[in-house]
Amino acid sequence: FSSRYDSVMIRTQHLLCKTDQVRSLEEGAIAGGRAAEALMETAGRAAFRALRQRWPHAQFIAVYCGKGNNGGDGYVLARIAHDSGLSVRLVSLGDPTTTEAAAAKHRALSAGLVAERHSNELLNGTEVVVDALLGIGVSGSLREPMATIVSNINQSSPARLSLDIPSGLNADTGSAVGGAVSAEMTVTFIRNKPGLMTGEGPDYAGRVILEDLQVFDRLDIDQPSSKAWGFCLDESWVSQNMPLRRNSAHKGNAGHVLVVGGGPGMAGAPVLAGCAALRMGAGRVSIACHPDSLTAASFCPELMVKAVKDAEDLSRLLPDTDVVVIGPGLGQTVWAKAMYGVCVENTGRTVIDADALNLLARDPRMLALSVLTPHPGEAGRLAALSPREVQANRPEVSETLAEKFNSTCVLKGAGTLVARPGHPVMLCDRGHSGMATPGMGDVLSGIIGALMAQGVPEHVAAGAGVWCHAVAAERAGAAAGRLGMCASDINPYLRELRSEIPLRQYRHGR
Repeated sequence: FSSRYDSVMIRTQHLLCKTDQVRSLEEGAIAGGRAAEALMETAGRAAFRALRQRWPHAQFIAVYCGKGNNGGDGYVLARIAHDSGLSVRLVSLGDPTTTEAAAAKHRALSAGLVAERHSNELLNGTEVVVDALLGIGVSGSLREPMATIVSNINQSSPARLSLDIPSGLNADTGSAVGGAVSAEMTVTFIRNKPGLMTGEGPDYAGRVILEDLQVFDRLDIDQPSSKAWGFCLDESWVSQNMPLRRNSAHKGNAGHVLVVGGGPGMAGAPVLAGCAALRMGAGRVSIACHPDSLTAASFCPELMVKAVKDAEDLSRLLPDTDVVVIGPGLGQTVWAKAMYGVCVENTGRTVIDADALNLLARDPRMLALSVLTPHPGEAGRLAALSPREVQANRPEVSETLAEKFNSTCVLKGAGTLVARPGHPVMLCDRGHSGMATPGMGDVLSGIIGALMAQGVPEHVAAGAGVWCHAVAAERAGAAAGRLGMCASDINPYLRELRSEIPLRQYRHGR
């Protein structure tokens, strides 16, 4: 992978592959000379190392093995743990269905382990339970007796380690329709999977450790989707895609953001967006608000606040604007619809948020230069789905909306996704639940708008903006606690990030 804006290679540990891609990589490794049994042995040994690092004093473990290759990984771990002197209880759910898993079970039993049946008494006598039940092929709800076993594991007292993915969690979507093993740590193999990091995935997976098993493939940056589905955003990628600034720069070089919103009683939202845009380096930020909100919207003296009473007033402001952010505090009144109509008819670069998304859902149109920033409820209205349906398949919904509107779609929530047609999906695994507070979305829209105004392409600005937003919230949470955080609390940390991330200085001729 590389960014079209600034060629940055994505490290293997940050790549995200869906189930079929992981299987293709594994098949490629086997075709290239790696024995399937050797891969399983490597996976089991890697998982055992992770177990000992996380729980170095544990002496009593139970390993639950299913019938597939995930169970085979568990048999390897159980054998190695037994050979290392640990007390191991081995639970087998039946005869393995693959040759390599059958061989792994045979070696475990030959080493002196005894296959047992599941019982709560067995669970209560152990310190760590290893979940090697189902692996990455799960879709839909768990069936009996698996549902009861998973429930019993979750209700028991031992720590829980899952191999590859918590059993019951969909590796592609992050959905656990009928429940899943709630792991403290997941050791995943070959590549990270989106389901571990978005939707319900973070709740079930715990800490995720990637063991790539030395399965590599040349990354064809011209056809990235053939190698991986997407990648996790990280500081290296963000820093190399942030806008540079000459020593001779002035505010006119850093773009002009116009925030359109602030209907009656909602003046705070555009102020949040505008202040965030300033903190992210926008040269000038204006707010176009309803006349009734003019006084309240003037809270920040650095913002240029203008009362607009109708479409004609707003139209006069657009020629001097590089990026329009529409939606914060907009409402859905006659005035709001008039403001929205002017902005979407404008062919410039636009960030569409909040009520502007709800108005877009009523009258869908292609928005090639736009970034849409829906939360699951807004995404549901845009895609004609319920919020529950959105959350059940966040990756697909983000890509569907990007295609439908020919735009960049930022699907907010745990494991925020950034999708744009023809580009790998970006996933942000940073941030925390304290960000679930009013105004956070307004701040994000201002951040993205500021980066776009400074010349960053829409999808790159969205990815970098999402990461900065999440990391700034982490820093604010570390400083004063996560719960009770206000959206404006992250502004000082946005300023820190904007100053420290561009590690490269502008050079003449760059």
